[in-house]
Amino acid sequence: MTTTPAVRARNLYKVFGRRPKDAVTRLEAGATRAEAASLGTAAVIDASFDVQPGEIFVVMGLSGSGKSTLIRMLNGLLEPTSGSVEVSGSAISDVPAARLREVRRQNVSMVFQHFALLPHRTVLDNVAYGLEVQGVPKADRLAKAREMTEVVGLGSWEDKLPSELSGGMQQRVGLARALAAETDILLMDEAFSALDPLIRREMQEQLLELQATLGKTIVFITHDLNEAMFLGDRIAVMRDGRIVQIGTPEDILTDPANDYVAQFVQDVDRARVLTASSVMEPARAVVQLTAGPRGALRTLRDLQTAALFVLGRDRKLLGWVRDGHVMRQVKAADADLASIVNAEFAKVGPDAALVDLFELAVESPLPIAVVDDRDRLIGVIPRVTLLAALGGVDTSTSPIPVLEPVTRYSESELDETLAAPAGVPTATTEGALR
Repeated sequence: MTTTPAVRARNLYKVFGRRPKDAVTRLEAGATRAEAASLGTAAVIDASFDVQPGEIFVVMGLSGSGKSTLIRMLNGLLEPTSGSVEVSGSAISDVPAARLREVRRQNVSMVFQHFALLPHRTVLDNVAYGLEVQGVPKADRLAKAREMTEVVGLGSWEDKLPSELSGGMQQRVGLARALAAETDILLMDEAFSALDPLIRREMQEQLLELQATLGKTIVFITHDLNEAMFLGDRIAVMRDGRIVQIGTPEDILTDPANDYVAQFVQDVDRARVLTASSVMEPARAVVQLTAGPRGALRTLRDLQTAALFVLGRDRKLLGWVRDGHVMRQVKAADADLASIVNAEFAKVGPDAALVDLFELAVESPLPIAVVDDRDRLIGVIPRVTLLAALGGVDTSTSPIPVLEPVTRYSESELDETLAAPAGVPTATTEGALR
C-alpha cells in the first residue's frame, strides 16, 4: 500500500528580483546561482522531496542556503516562482486565498524562531490564539489551551505574561500554541536556535517525547548539525539554494554525497548518531546447539577462536561456550552441549546508539551480540569495530573478527582432542585441562 505524503514538493524554485521567471529558465538550463544573479536572487533551486506522515524531516544548511525560504513555501507564506507544493494530497500553489487560509487553519501550524507571542496576552490566551482565529468557542479553546499548556510543562504559568517567562518557557508557549491548533503538520523554523545550549537540548528532548505520543508530521529547519542528527528521521542538506543530499542521519554521516556534506559532518558526535545495525559485522563464531561438543570443537579449531555463540532453532541466541569447557565435554564423551552454555552475555537491539555500548564492550570478554525482537542473532560488534566506527575508519575490507580471547588453546591441542576417540584423554589435553 502507498501512503499519500503529508507534504510533497516538486521542482520548487523561488527567485527574488526583477525577472524571476527568466532566472528560472536559465537555472533549468544549467546556470549556477551566480550566473543567474543578474536576473534575480535564487533562494531555492529545483527542490523536490516528500515528507511522510509522522516523520520528522529536517532541512539543514548554513545561513543563506535557502532553508527558511523553502519552509515558507510549504504553507503558502511565499508563492513559488515555479514548481508545486501539496499538503495532504491537496495543492496549495496557485490556489485562492480562502483555500490557503483553510489549509493553514486545518492542516499546518508553524513555530517561529523568535516565538511571535502577543506580549499583552497571558500564556493561556497566547496558546488559545490559533483556535480563536479558527472561530472555536471560548470555553472550548481555553480547555484545549490548558491541555496543551500542561503537555509542555507550563500548567502553573498559564496566567503569566510572556515578559515574565524565560526564553525556553516562551518557546514552549509557541509550541503549545501550534499543538493546540490540532493540525497534523508542524513547520518549525529554527525554533530552538535562540535558546541557551542546555535549554535547547531540553527542548529537543521534549519535542521527541511529544512526537512519540502525538505522532505529528514535522518539518524542522536548523543550521545545527547535531540538532539535525538528534531530531531527524531524515535530513535534507541544502547548499546555495539546492538540496544536495537527502537521507537518514546514518546515511548522511557514513555516505556523504559530496565533499561539502563530508566537511559538514566531520565534527558530528558519531556515537550519538550511529546505531548497532550500522556497524555490526556478520557473526561467524557461532555453532548450532544440535552440533554438540565435537561440532563446537571443530568450529573453534577452524576459526582459531576461544569461544562461540550457541544458536538454537531459527538462529535464536541461547548463550556462548568457551573452548576449555567444550574440550572437557569431548574428553568425557558428554554430548549435551546445552549443559555448558553460558547465558550471561551483552546483547542489544539493532537501533541501540553506540554511545550506550561502551560500558557493555568494556565489561564483556565477548563482542556485543546484536539481536532482533525475537532474540535471533543478526550480527556482532567487537571492540575494535566499535572504536573504528567512532573514528570513521572503514573496516569492511578487514578480516571479520570472531570472538575475543577468553582462554586460547593451540590448534594442535584442538586437533589432538578431536583425533582421540571419545572419552580417551591425550597427554596434550590432560596438560591443557589441569
